[in-house]
Amino acid sequence: MSLWRAEPLILASKSSIRRALLEAAGIPIEVEPAKIDERAVESSKAASVSAEKVALLLAREKALEVAARKSKSIVLGADQTLVLGERRFSKPANALAAREQLMTLAGKTHELHAAVAVAQNGKVVFETVATARLTVRPLSEAFLDAYLAGAGDRVLSSVGAYQLEGQGVHLFERIEGDHFTIMGLPLLPLLAYFRSAGLVVS
Repeated sequence: MSLWRAEPLILASKSSIRRALLEAAGIPIEVEPAKIDERAVESSKAASVSAEKVALLLAREKALEVAARKSKSIVLGADQTLVLGERRFSKPANALAAREQLMTLAGKTHELHAAVAVAQNGKVVFETVATARLTVRPLSEAFLDAYLAGAGDRVLSSVGAYQLEGQGVHLFERIEGDHFTIMGLPLLPLLAYFRSAGLVVS
């Protein structure tokens, strides 16, 4: 017997981590990446709003764009932002940018905001954002050399230039927050919504 009671959930993202988290929770997934320009959305609609609201806006835009093409499907959009003080970070463009970003984060506490939005029939039916606080330890040049060489191009696929489930765990001295939030998907409130909507056996 399956826990999921509907057609496969449409994931409006290419994120293998989000897909793996959902599938591990017993939710069948079909991937349909959203066709939006995230930086353009940020520039036009989110230039002066908080990092939490940026993540939520992008999650909503992704879900709605795919839902417009898959009108009867349940579509999940997600996004994650990283902020240090007033500075918001994007995925590093190359290894040098990743190194500079990690040196900026070293010895400081930053916040990750993970947002999710569920859309169906052209409207958002659920959305939420969760926050985790992560403190990066002081980093030596030798450590950065070894870390960047070992992690390879994976550092370019996340907003923080790290994957906590991999070698990125060596970066931190303290973590406050939900594991799923750090992975980019506030899974527990999402599952609570699915149960309340009758999509998951409760």
